Amino acid sequence: MLRQITVHQRRARLAGRHRLAPSARADTPVEAADSLLALHATDPATVYLAVAARMTRPAVATVERALYDERTLLRMLGMRRTMFVVAADVAPLVQAGCALDIEKKQRRLLLQHLEQTGIPDLAEWLRDVEEGTLRALRARGFAGAQQLAADEPRLRTEIVMAEGKPYESRGYITNRVLFLLAVAGRIMRGRPRGTWLSTQYDWCAIEDWLAGGLPTQDPGAARVELARRWLRAYGPAQVSDLRWWMGWTATQTKQALAALEVVEVDMDGIPGLLPADDTEPVPEPEPWVALLPALDPTAMGWAERTWFVGEHRAALFDRTGNIGPTVWSDGRIVGGWGQRSGGDVAVRLLEDVGAEKAAAIEAEAARLTAWLDGVTVVPRFRTPVEKELSS
Repeated sequence: MLRQITVHQRRARLAGRHRLAPSARADTPVEAADSLLALHATDPATVYLAVAARMTRPAVATVERALYDERTLLRMLGMRRTMFVVAADVAPLVQAGCALDIEKKQRRLLLQHLEQTGIPDLAEWLRDVEEGTLRALRARGFAGAQQLAADEPRLRTEIVMAEGKPYESRGYITNRVLFLLAVAGRIMRGRPRGTWLSTQYDWCAIEDWLAGGLPTQDPGAARVELARRWLRAYGPAQVSDLRWWMGWTATQTKQALAALEVVEVDMDGIPGLLPADDTEPVPEPEPWVALLPALDPTAMGWAERTWFVGEHRAALFDRTGNIGPTVWSDGRIVGGWGQRSGGDVAVRLLEDVGAEKAAAIEAEAARLTAWLDGVTVVPRFRTPVEKELSS
């Protein structure tokens, strides 16, 4: 008979594993990131807000120091072609276990699109453009796309997408070449040009950001270690959750799990996996509430989210599956939040949580308002509740 892990126990694990209960809060941004394996960074604000929800003494300056001065946190392309922030020791695992496959696929795609240009020996030509871009970047130290295109004119090679169709588009290959260099682990995004909300970064060569660059890892071994860490943070979970989160093939997922000591468990009628040494019940956590940002790793950690989202999906997700700002109580989502024009955080509860919980949630909203100190965060992906509260 399979060991049973109830929904209640899964929610209890979130309290400590994801550092959401007050007694489990992290002391550093690296501890917060490690507890989740990776922080979503498609929206820069998510990194700061996700860390702030999990630290004892959160501050924007503390996160910036880890990212740009100490460089114990690294921003990189990884799982599912998504931008993440990870601890420095996790970055080589993501690079070998996920990013290298993305680089191969995107290189093939760009070469296909370049065939229309008539350039001979395309593969060699593209490699030469990449090397020219790297030389220009090393000469400058830090540079943006336009500066690099001025130094390496071949970056302004134009390609046409969907030619002759109503949605035809034309564009230079600049950003696609920079994407290849980034996902190959040869360049990194540096400090943003604006505030911590900015999406504009200068690039630098990897060795100029990290002494010696990213250590090389065996891809298979890297996937095994990523699977182990993910199951520790997000287990119990279905195999399909792991495969989705990593962006792996079925074969890659199966091979990674085969190298680990895992056991199958029963998640209220759904088969799941846990590390063999992590099957004992976790202690009952103290009551907790949290206001998590759009794309928070806890909310985006599984492909199957019914056990913590319930019936609230339509109000809190956009049409492509991106979750907005959420209100949590003891391991489940009970509402959403947004900011008024003056910066105040407003919440909308989607179910009755009782007077005591409602008061705790309002107190957390006031704390977040004070922490933001007049800064207004507009999520990159807008959701129904967030848009209503922010209007």
